[in-house]
Amino acid sequence: MKRQGWLEVAEAGGTLGIRFFVVVSTMFGRSVARAFLPFVALYYTLFHKTARRGSAEWIRRARGPEHVSRRAIYTHILRFAQVTVDRLFFVRRQMWRFDIRQHGEQWFKEIRSSDRGVIILGAHLGSFEAMWARAAVDSLPVNILGYFGNARMINNALRQLDSRWAGNLIEITPGRVDFVLEVKDRIDRGEHVAILGDRAGLGGDSVEVDFMGGRALFPTGVYVLAATLRCPVYLFLAVHTPPNRYDIYCEPFAEKITLPRKARLEGAQQYAQQYARRLEHYGRAYPDNWFNFYDFWSEKKP
Repeated sequence: MKRQGWLEVAEAGGTLGIRFFVVVSTMFGRSVARAFLPFVALYYTLFHKTARRGSAEWIRRARGPEHVSRRAIYTHILRFAQVTVDRLFFVRRQMWRFDIRQHGEQWFKEIRSSDRGVIILGAHLGSFEAMWARAAVDSLPVNILGYFGNARMINNALRQLDSRWAGNLIEITPGRVDFVLEVKDRIDRGEHVAILGDRAGLGGDSVEVDFMGGRALFPTGVYVLAATLRCPVYLFLAVHTPPNRYDIYCEPFAEKITLPRKARLEGAQQYAQQYARRLEHYGRAYPDNWFNFYDFWSEKKP
C-alpha cells in the first residue's frame, strides 16, 4: 500500500462545514460551537480511514500499544477539532476566552528586546494561532511562513475574520524561492518569522532522523534559511488542555545555525535531530495535541 503523505490528505471538512462553524462561533460563541464537535470527531473516527490510522500509529508510539482503541482515537481527533475551532477566536484575538500560561518568560523578554527578528520554530503540535495571538497582544510582530495549499479553505476563513491575519502570511510556492527575500526583509525590520518544521514533502531537502522509536523524515529548509539569514532560532509550542487552557512554551533552539559548506545536509540533519528530540519531549507530555493525521514514519511500527 502506498504511504499517504500530508500533501495528499484532503483538507478536513468542506466549505459549508467551515462556514457553519464560522457563523456559529460568531453568533453564539465558543461553547455552542464546541457542542457540535463530538459529532464531527465521531464521524471522522468512523469514516476517515487515513486519520484513524494516523492517530492509532501516534497513540501506539506515544502511549503504548495497549492504549490504542476507538475511544482513544476519538479523543485524539476531538482534541484536534477543539483546537481548530479555537483558531477562529485566536485570529480575532479574543484572548479573554482562554487561560493562557507562558513558560520561559526570560526568552520572551529576550526576543522582545532584540533589534533584529528571529525565526520561531513550531510544529503541528497544539495551536500555532494561540502563540501568534499571544505575541500580537505583546506587540511582537510574527509572520507565518508556510505552504497553505492543503488548507486553503480554513485559511480563507481566517483571513475573512481578521484582515491582519492575511498580512502576516508568507506563502511558499513550490519551485520558487522569492519568499526568502520577503523573509529577509521582515527579519531585518525586526519582525519575526514562524515556521512549522515537522512536515517534509514540498520538494526541498529532507533528512531521516530518530523520532518516537522509529525513523521519520523532517525538512531541512528552516535550518538552511536560518543559516543564510544568520538569525537566532527559538522553539515555540502552544498546547491545549480542555476546556480552555493553553500552555505556551518558549525555549532557545540555536543562537546561530552553522552549516558546513561541504556537508550542509549532514549539518542540517543534526539540527533536525535536535528538533525531533524536543518535539518528542512535548509530544509525550501532551500526546493528544499531535495533529499529523497521516503516514508520518518511514516504517509502520517501532
